[in-house]
Amino acid sequence: MQPHRWMTARPSRRHQQLGLRLAGAGLLAATGAIHLDLYLTGYRSIPTLGWLFLLQVIAAFGLAAAMLASGSRLIAAAGAGFALATLGGYLLAVWIGLFGFKEIRTTAGIVAGVIEVAAFAALAALAATPATRGQQARPAASSSPLLARLRAGSPGAGPAVAGISLTVLAVFGVSVARAGGPGPAPASGGLKTATISGVTVLTNAQGLTLYWFAPDSATRSTCYGTCAAYWPPVTGTPTVGPGVTGTLATIKRSDGTTQVTYNGHPLYTYVGDTAPGQDFGNNLDLNGGLWHQVTVSG
Repeated sequence: MQPHRWMTARPSRRHQQLGLRLAGAGLLAATGAIHLDLYLTGYRSIPTLGWLFLLQVIAAFGLAAAMLASGSRLIAAAGAGFALATLGGYLLAVWIGLFGFKEIRTTAGIVAGVIEVAAFAALAALAATPATRGQQARPAASSSPLLARLRAGSPGAGPAVAGISLTVLAVFGVSVARAGGPGPAPASGGLKTATISGVTVLTNAQGLTLYWFAPDSATRSTCYGTCAAYWPPVTGTPTVGPGVTGTLATIKRSDGTTQVTYNGHPLYTYVGDTAPGQDFGNNLDLNGGLWHQVTVSG
Protein backbone atom coordinates (compact mmCIF):
# COMPACT_ATOMS: atom_id res chain seq x y z
CA MET A 1 0.00 0.00 0.00
CA GLN A 2 1.47 3.31 -1.11
CA PRO A 3 1.39 6.38 1.16
CA HIS A 4 -0.85 9.22 0.19
CA ARG A 5 0.90 12.03 -1.67
CA TRP A 6 0.14 14.57 1.07
CA MET A 7 1.83 12.32 3.65
CA THR A 8 5.12 12.45 1.75
CA ALA A 9 4.82 16.10 0.73
CA ARG A 10 4.02 17.46 4.18
CA PRO A 11 7.45 16.78 5.80
CA SER A 12 9.10 18.42 2.78
CA ARG A 13 6.92 21.52 3.14
CA ARG A 14 7.55 21.63 6.87
CA HIS A 15 11.29 21.43 6.28
CA GLN A 16 11.01 24.22 3.75
CA GLN A 17 9.09 26.40 6.19
CA LEU A 18 11.59 25.70 8.95
CA GLY A 19 14.47 26.64 6.64
CA LEU A 20 12.80 29.90 5.62
CA ARG A 21 11.94 30.65 9.25
CA LEU A 22 15.53 30.17 10.43
CA ALA A 23 16.96 32.05 7.45
CA GLY A 24 14.58 34.98 7.86
CA ALA A 25 15.27 35.28 11.60
CA GLY A 26 19.02 35.04 11.08
CA LEU A 27 19.04 37.63 8.32
CA LEU A 28 16.99 40.07 10.40
CA ALA A 29 19.39 39.61 13.31
CA ALA A 30 22.35 40.17 10.96
CA THR A 31 21.04 43.48 9.64
CA GLY A 32 20.23 44.50 13.22
CA ALA A 33 23.84 43.73 14.23
CA ILE A 34 25.25 45.83 11.37
CA HIS A 35 23.05 48.78 12.29
CA LEU A 36 23.99 48.40 15.96
CA ASP A 37 27.68 48.59 15.06
CA LEU A 38 27.07 51.68 12.90
CA TYR A 39 25.02 53.27 15.67
CA LEU A 40 27.75 52.71 18.27
CA THR A 41 30.58 53.88 16.01
CA GLY A 42 29.15 57.28 15.10
CA TYR A 43 25.63 57.26 13.68
CA ARG A 44 24.13 57.84 17.12
CA SER A 45 25.41 61.42 16.96
CA ILE A 46 23.52 62.20 13.74
CA PRO A 47 20.34 64.19 14.51
CA THR A 48 17.09 62.23 13.90
CA LEU A 49 18.89 59.36 12.14
CA GLY A 50 20.61 58.37 15.37
CA TRP A 51 17.47 57.34 17.22
CA LEU A 52 15.98 55.90 14.01
CA PHE A 53 19.01 53.59 13.82
CA LEU A 54 18.38 52.56 17.42
CA LEU A 55 14.71 51.83 16.66
CA GLN A 56 15.79 49.80 13.62
CA VAL A 57 18.12 47.72 15.79
CA ILE A 58 15.41 47.05 18.38
CA ALA A 59 12.83 46.17 15.72
CA ALA A 60 15.22 43.88 13.84
CA PHE A 61 16.14 41.84 16.90
CA GLY A 62 12.54 41.83 18.15
CA LEU A 63 11.18 40.52 14.85
CA ALA A 64 13.97 37.94 14.63
CA ALA A 65 13.14 36.62 18.11
CA ALA A 66 9.40 36.55 17.34
CA MET A 67 10.07 34.74 14.09
CA LEU A 68 12.09 32.06 15.85
CA ALA A 69 9.53 31.68 18.61
CA SER A 70 6.36 31.46 16.55
CA GLY A 71 7.02 31.08 12.83
CA SER A 72 3.84 33.09 12.28
CA ARG A 73 3.03 34.11 8.72
CA LEU A 74 1.88 37.49 10.03
CA ILE A 75 5.28 38.08 11.65
CA ALA A 76 6.99 36.84 8.48
CA ALA A 77 5.01 39.37 6.43
CA ALA A 78 5.88 42.12 8.93
CA GLY A 79 9.56 41.15 8.79
CA ALA A 80 9.55 41.19 4.99
CA GLY A 81 8.00 44.67 4.97
CA PHE A 82 10.47 45.85 7.61
CA ALA A 83 13.47 44.63 5.58
CA LEU A 84 12.15 46.37 2.46
CA ALA A 85 11.46 49.61 4.36
CA THR A 86 14.96 49.60 5.87
CA LEU A 87 16.50 49.19 2.43
CA GLY A 88 14.25 51.95 1.10
CA GLY A 89 15.51 54.32 3.79
CA TYR A 90 19.11 53.56 2.83
CA LEU A 91 18.39 54.19 -0.86
CA LEU A 92 16.69 57.52 -0.05
CA ALA A 93 19.77 58.55 1.95
CA VAL A 94 21.96 57.61 -1.03
CA TRP A 95 19.82 59.30 -3.69
CA ILE A 96 18.74 62.57 -2.10
CA GLY A 97 19.69 62.50 1.59
CA LEU A 98 17.55 61.78 4.65
CA PHE A 99 17.04 64.29 7.48
CA GLY A 100 20.10 66.21 6.34
CA PHE A 101 22.35 63.15 6.05
CA LYS A 102 23.68 62.07 2.65
CA GLU A 103 24.86 58.47 2.52
CA ILE A 104 27.69 57.20 0.34
CA ARG A 105 28.74 53.77 -0.83
CA THR A 106 30.34 51.78 1.99
CA THR A 107 31.05 48.09 2.56
CA ALA A 108 28.69 48.01 5.54
CA GLY A 109 25.92 49.61 3.50
CA ILE A 110 26.34 47.14 0.63
CA VAL A 111 26.41 44.11 2.95
CA ALA A 112 23.37 45.35 4.88
CA GLY A 113 21.48 45.99 1.65
CA VAL A 114 22.13 42.51 0.27
CA ILE A 115 21.09 40.97 3.60
CA GLU A 116 17.88 43.00 3.60
CA VAL A 117 16.96 41.82 0.11
CA ALA A 118 17.64 38.23 1.18
CA ALA A 119 15.58 38.71 4.35
CA PHE A 120 12.67 40.04 2.31
CA ALA A 121 12.86 37.09 -0.07
CA ALA A 122 12.97 34.48 2.71
CA LEU A 123 10.24 36.03 4.84
CA ALA A 124 7.93 36.90 1.95
CA ALA A 125 8.29 33.33 0.68
CA LEU A 126 7.45 32.00 4.15
CA ALA A 127 4.41 34.26 4.41
CA ALA A 128 3.21 33.01 1.01
CA THR A 129 3.90 29.30 1.57
CA PRO A 130 0.64 27.30 1.74
CA ALA A 131 -0.15 25.93 5.17
CA THR A 132 0.23 22.26 5.97
CA ARG A 133 -2.89 20.29 6.85
CA GLY A 134 -2.16 20.58 10.57
CA GLN A 135 -1.88 24.35 10.28
CA GLN A 136 -5.06 24.58 8.21
CA ALA A 137 -6.94 22.69 10.89
CA ARG A 138 -6.30 25.31 13.56
CA PRO A 139 -9.46 27.14 14.60
CA ALA A 140 -9.87 30.46 12.86
CA ALA A 141 -13.46 31.38 13.61
CA SER A 142 -12.51 34.67 15.20
CA SER A 143 -9.90 35.59 12.64
CA SER A 144 -10.31 38.43 10.20
CA PRO A 145 -10.31 37.57 6.47
CA LEU A 146 -6.81 39.05 6.15
CA LEU A 147 -5.42 36.90 8.97
CA ALA A 148 -7.17 33.84 7.56
CA ARG A 149 -5.61 34.54 4.19
CA LEU A 150 -2.17 34.93 5.72
CA ARG A 151 -2.58 31.63 7.57
CA ALA A 152 -3.61 29.90 4.37
CA GLY A 153 -0.70 31.26 2.37
CA SER A 154 -0.70 32.16 -1.30
CA PRO A 155 0.04 29.23 -3.58
CA GLY A 156 1.85 30.36 -6.70
CA ALA A 157 3.23 33.52 -5.07
CA GLY A 158 6.79 32.21 -5.29
CA PRO A 159 7.49 33.66 -8.76
CA ALA A 160 6.11 37.05 -7.65
CA VAL A 161 8.37 37.07 -4.57
CA ALA A 162 11.36 36.09 -6.71
CA GLY A 163 10.54 38.79 -9.26
CA ILE A 164 10.20 41.51 -6.64
CA SER A 165 13.43 40.41 -4.95
CA LEU A 166 15.39 40.48 -8.22
CA THR A 167 13.96 43.89 -9.14
CA VAL A 168 14.85 45.33 -5.73
CA LEU A 169 18.33 43.83 -5.96
CA ALA A 170 18.83 45.40 -9.40
CA VAL A 171 17.69 48.83 -8.17
CA PHE A 172 19.98 48.49 -5.17
CA GLY A 173 22.93 47.51 -7.37
CA VAL A 174 22.45 50.46 -9.71
CA SER A 175 22.07 52.83 -6.75
CA VAL A 176 25.27 51.81 -4.98
CA ALA A 177 27.18 51.76 -8.27
CA ARG A 178 26.30 55.43 -8.77
CA ALA A 179 26.78 56.40 -5.13
CA GLY A 180 30.55 56.73 -5.08
CA GLY A 181 31.88 59.46 -2.81
CA PRO A 182 32.51 62.89 -4.29
CA GLY A 183 35.97 64.08 -5.12
CA PRO A 184 37.93 66.78 -3.30
CA ALA A 185 36.30 70.19 -2.92
CA PRO A 186 38.63 72.68 -4.66
CA ALA A 187 39.24 76.07 -3.08
CA SER A 188 38.94 77.81 -6.46
CA GLY A 189 37.49 81.31 -6.14
CA GLY A 190 38.71 81.66 -2.58
CA LEU A 191 37.34 81.21 0.91
CA LYS A 192 34.72 83.48 2.44
CA THR A 193 32.49 83.78 5.47
CA ALA A 194 28.81 83.30 6.24
CA THR A 195 26.62 83.60 9.31
CA ILE A 196 24.75 80.45 10.41
CA SER A 197 22.59 80.58 13.55
CA GLY A 198 24.38 83.72 14.67
CA VAL A 199 27.87 82.26 14.25
CA THR A 200 30.33 83.46 11.58
CA VAL A 201 31.79 80.44 9.83
CA LEU A 202 34.25 79.83 7.04
CA THR A 203 32.88 78.60 3.68
CA ASN A 204 34.26 77.63 0.31
CA ALA A 205 33.60 79.66 -2.84
CA GLN A 206 30.22 77.96 -3.30
CA GLY A 207 29.13 78.96 0.20
CA LEU A 208 29.34 75.46 1.71
CA THR A 209 30.38 75.33 5.35
CA LEU A 210 33.94 74.19 6.07
CA TYR A 211 34.86 71.81 8.91
CA TRP A 212 37.89 70.69 10.88
CA PHE A 213 38.51 67.19 12.27
CA ALA A 214 39.63 66.76 15.88
CA PRO A 215 42.16 63.92 15.24
CA ASP A 216 44.05 66.00 12.61
CA SER A 217 47.20 67.99 13.30
CA ALA A 218 48.49 71.14 11.64
CA THR A 219 50.67 69.09 9.29
CA ARG A 220 48.70 65.89 8.76
CA SER A 221 45.19 64.84 7.77
CA THR A 222 43.88 61.57 9.19
CA CYS A 223 40.78 61.46 6.96
CA TYR A 224 41.13 59.09 3.99
CA GLY A 225 39.08 56.44 2.21
CA THR A 226 35.47 56.30 3.37
CA CYS A 227 36.08 59.23 5.70
CA ALA A 228 37.20 61.45 2.80
CA ALA A 229 34.10 60.41 0.85
CA TYR A 230 31.86 61.77 3.62
CA TRP A 231 34.17 64.74 4.23
CA PRO A 232 35.82 65.84 0.94
CA PRO A 233 39.08 67.68 1.67
CA VAL A 234 39.40 71.25 0.41
CA THR A 235 42.26 71.24 -2.07
CA GLY A 236 44.03 73.72 -4.31
CA THR A 237 45.69 77.06 -3.78
CA PRO A 238 43.81 79.12 -1.20
CA THR A 239 42.75 82.71 -1.66
CA VAL A 240 40.75 84.76 0.80
CA GLY A 241 37.72 86.98 0.65
CA PRO A 242 36.46 89.71 2.98
CA GLY A 243 36.26 88.73 6.65
CA VAL A 244 38.70 85.81 6.47
CA THR A 245 41.21 86.85 9.13
CA GLY A 246 42.92 83.60 10.07
CA THR A 247 46.12 82.03 8.74
CA LEU A 248 45.83 80.03 5.53
CA ALA A 249 48.38 77.38 4.58
CA THR A 250 48.55 73.98 2.84
CA ILE A 251 49.71 70.46 3.59
CA LYS A 252 50.46 67.48 1.37
CA ARG A 253 48.09 64.55 1.61
CA SER A 254 49.27 60.97 1.16
CA ASP A 255 47.68 60.88 -2.31
CA GLY A 256 49.82 63.84 -3.39
CA THR A 257 47.08 66.47 -3.38
CA THR A 258 47.43 69.78 -1.58
CA GLN A 259 44.92 70.38 1.22
CA VAL A 260 44.10 73.83 2.54
CA THR A 261 44.45 74.54 6.27
CA TYR A 262 43.06 77.40 8.36
CA ASN A 263 44.67 78.31 11.67
CA GLY A 264 46.39 74.92 11.67
CA HIS A 265 43.30 72.85 10.81
CA PRO A 266 43.01 70.92 7.52
CA LEU A 267 39.70 71.90 5.90
CA TYR A 268 36.80 69.76 4.65
CA THR A 269 33.28 70.10 3.35
CA TYR A 270 30.51 67.65 4.31
CA VAL A 271 28.55 65.54 1.85
CA GLY A 272 25.34 66.15 3.83
CA ASP A 273 25.48 69.91 3.17
CA THR A 274 23.95 70.50 -0.24
CA ALA A 275 23.36 74.26 -0.13
CA PRO A 276 24.82 77.39 1.50
CA GLY A 277 23.68 78.04 5.07
CA GLN A 278 23.70 74.38 6.12
CA ASP A 279 25.95 72.93 8.83
CA PHE A 280 24.64 69.39 9.25
CA GLY A 281 28.16 68.15 9.94
CA ASN A 282 28.76 70.35 12.97
CA ASN A 283 29.61 68.43 16.17
CA LEU A 284 29.13 65.01 14.57
CA ASP A 285 31.13 62.15 16.06
CA LEU A 286 31.71 60.26 12.82
CA ASN A 287 34.52 58.41 11.04
CA GLY A 288 36.74 58.28 14.09
CA GLY A 289 36.35 61.65 15.74
CA LEU A 290 34.47 64.90 16.26
CA TRP A 291 33.82 67.38 13.45
CA HIS A 292 33.38 71.09 13.99
CA GLN A 293 32.47 73.98 11.73
CA VAL A 294 35.33 76.41 11.26
CA THR A 295 34.44 79.62 13.09
CA VAL A 296 35.90 82.99 12.19
CA SER A 297 36.77 85.40 15.00
CA GLY A 298 37.26 89.12 14.82
